[in-house]
Amino acid sequence: MEEKVLMKGNEALAEGAIRAGCRHYFGYPITPQTEIAAYMSRRMPHVGGIFLQAESEIAAVNMVLGAASAGVRAMTSSSSPGISLKSEGISYLAGSDLPCVIVNIQRAGPGLGGIQPSQADYYLATKSPGHGDLHMLVFAPSTVQEMADLISHAFNKADEYRVPAMILGDGMLGQMMEPVILPAEREVKTSKPWAANGHQNKRPHNIINSLFLEADILENRILDRYKRYAVIEHNETRAENFMTDDAKILIIAYGASARIAKSALTAARKEGIAAGLLRPITLWPFPVKEINAAAENARDILTVELSMGQMVTDVKLAVQGRRPVHFFGRTGGMMPTPEDVLEEIRKIERNGSI
Repeated sequence: MEEKVLMKGNEALAEGAIRAGCRHYFGYPITPQTEIAAYMSRRMPHVGGIFLQAESEIAAVNMVLGAASAGVRAMTSSSSPGISLKSEGISYLAGSDLPCVIVNIQRAGPGLGGIQPSQADYYLATKSPGHGDLHMLVFAPSTVQEMADLISHAFNKADEYRVPAMILGDGMLGQMMEPVILPAEREVKTSKPWAANGHQNKRPHNIINSLFLEADILENRILDRYKRYAVIEHNETRAENFMTDDAKILIIAYGASARIAKSALTAARKEGIAAGLLRPITLWPFPVKEINAAAENARDILTVELSMGQMVTDVKLAVQGRRPVHFFGRTGGMMPTPEDVLEEIRKIERNGSI
């Protein structure tokens, strides 16, 4: 049965994964996501699951590869530097057509950077999660409730399309506490005839592999995979609209930035400025059609990010020059206030499209 509790984002995500049928977790501690691993270490023994603290991030993601090859729901989590280390394994997972979930609770970078919240892994998640021609599903929660809910959706879609999926959060969402309604725990039974989990002499051997030394065979595998990606792009975009129907200034922000932007535009409305928010929930596939629909009556677009503007290019490509795109962001772990964003809205309202 469902239950409402007060939880940290990291813990809600971990519990959501367990209730979605994840019984194999492999991780390594790093701030600000360590609570996920700590929670899994406590809970997994009670649900018949496996928790293993690997010797490194590289080991953890390759343990996920092994578990996913056997057809089980497997997950790993880390924060930005650790995700960089996992990138080779992510590429192997994609090249082997294996479903799994990877959680990135972002911190400021580059390098060791700091432990404050950031959204500077947008490029890493959506453009280059690993070497080669590949994509993975990327979901961006903005509340603790979504931390719990989107993990189940990520597992389901990863299984459906046989691709890795990432939950792209940040240190603020991971550490903050909110009431959350936890879904009822359910037994997950998915047919995975491709899995390498024993054939009992009833079928041919299944081989999980990402190595294809014949160039034409590898090209055909990639082309087939991109047909699947095209289906995902057509069917799986998700976004939230908030006061976009009459918005003249359309804000586009995701995750923690969207929370700040929503407060700012609510204040702007009180000043008579018609601002609205389009919040991407999927970052790949990027919600192009949703953005264009929301921008239909807008005069200007403002993207708000905790980075130097990594999403701006995707927004510009989405609207194809039909609307001017402005940017406001903070980086290095600095958090803008709603008043900061409101001032940017005021500037655009005063100056118009320059």
